[in-house]
Amino acid sequence: MQFSDLGLSAKVLSAVEAAGYSAPTPIQAEAIPHALQRRDVLGIAQTGTGKTASFVLPMITHLEKGRARARMPRTLIVEPTRELAAQVEESFVKYGKDQKLNVALLIGGMSFDEQDRKIDRGVDVLIATPGRLLDHFERGKLLLTAVEILVIDEADRMLDMGFIPDIERICKLLPFTRQTLFFSATMPPEITRLTEQFLQNPVRVEVAKASSTATTVEQKLVATRGEDYEKRATLRRVLEQQDDLTNAIIFCNRKRDISVLFRSLEKHGFSVGALHGDMDQRARMAMLQGFRDNKLTLLVASDVAARGLDIPAVSHVFNFDVPIHSEDYVHRIGRTGRAGRSGKAFTLVAKTDRKYLDSIHRLIGREIDWLDGSLADLPADEEGRERPEGRSSRARGGSTRRRGARSDESRPAKVEAVEAVEVEEAPVEVAAPLRERAPSNPVPSERGRSASPRSGSVSSSRSRGGRDRHRGDDPSPVGFGDEIPAFMLIATGT
Repeated sequence: MQFSDLGLSAKVLSAVEAAGYSAPTPIQAEAIPHALQRRDVLGIAQTGTGKTASFVLPMITHLEKGRARARMPRTLIVEPTRELAAQVEESFVKYGKDQKLNVALLIGGMSFDEQDRKIDRGVDVLIATPGRLLDHFERGKLLLTAVEILVIDEADRMLDMGFIPDIERICKLLPFTRQTLFFSATMPPEITRLTEQFLQNPVRVEVAKASSTATTVEQKLVATRGEDYEKRATLRRVLEQQDDLTNAIIFCNRKRDISVLFRSLEKHGFSVGALHGDMDQRARMAMLQGFRDNKLTLLVASDVAARGLDIPAVSHVFNFDVPIHSEDYVHRIGRTGRAGRSGKAFTLVAKTDRKYLDSIHRLIGREIDWLDGSLADLPADEEGRERPEGRSSRARGGSTRRRGARSDESRPAKVEAVEAVEVEEAPVEVAAPLRERAPSNPVPSERGRSASPRSGSVSSSRSRGGRDRHRGDDPSPVGFGDEIPAFMLIATGT
């Protein structure tokens, strides 16, 4: 089947051919004809199968007729992340180059005023993240009563990010007669309920089993010890073994681990960048573009890079952490092996990750092979085994280390904290003689009341954080003890 068989307009076909495409992917071949017939579509396909073009191409064909009005967009596309929204905008620029379409992007990290000006001019295609879209609506800058087509993309990612209440609210603001195109890689119960509520007799297009992994990706598990510095050493070893590595995305579960791993790889001479949700939008886009342009070999990222980003030439994916949600595994390794290319995915697994690994096996319906032995082949922990150089046993996780404490690059902060505690205790012994040098005779107060010798050491006691009053050799004070405020000693008349 060719694109010319799908019923697209001549201008759209010309743009597709100019982009170098001739045959549609399975999801495109099945979804586009139904979308052109104004049917609601429920599309389920694994990542990297061309879902974006499945709704962009028929939308452009529909938009050739009619014109937009101020503050009243004709179509609405809702994306979970800024990167996905920007990527969809690029698709409209590429496929709609012969059209006079006004496209507006409403995402966080950008100026409200500039976005308002675009909306005021009239928008054919409005691409937005849920939060920023509702912000504009609540400010009275946007009307949604003229939306003809609604696209909800990466719906399962919306669920993971907590956007489902926002999606429900947005759907209720739109006309009942709209066409809805709904795309997701997985179909958890919450997403199924959403489709039953807001789609009218949809055509279900499923080109791959939900939660299945691409057959073009070679998957391996790598056994490692649970300590972070051991995992980093294991990752470096596996990276160095990959002779065919051209570029790779390394996924971490936590943002703070991204910074630590980024600094570690950079210190060991790797060409590496970092990408996570706390970065501002310009920095995120610049880092992503640098990786696309092969200026960076490795990209350490959170799951913000796991969904829908179009980087077709990624040769490897590494899961530094086993994903907590098994569905994220499918999306992470889907960053490689795209567009018919082969790819490799390696997941570092510690003994504490067994339950997450079992969940992944249940989801994908098979067990993943191990590289160089399984967890059972790891040597038993030894109390005196060699540790990284320059680290004391107390700071690096000996018997006194707290469970879950960080190591390696995060060591300096913890060592300073330990040393601070030891130094802080020293003045207690030095300052103790101050109490012995207090005057032996009581010092008369202003009202003829004598002060206790203990009151002479108040300042030194407070400077030590009040430890003296909690020592075992001192009696516990009653009420204010001997440190009675002066205003309470003022005599009152009868």
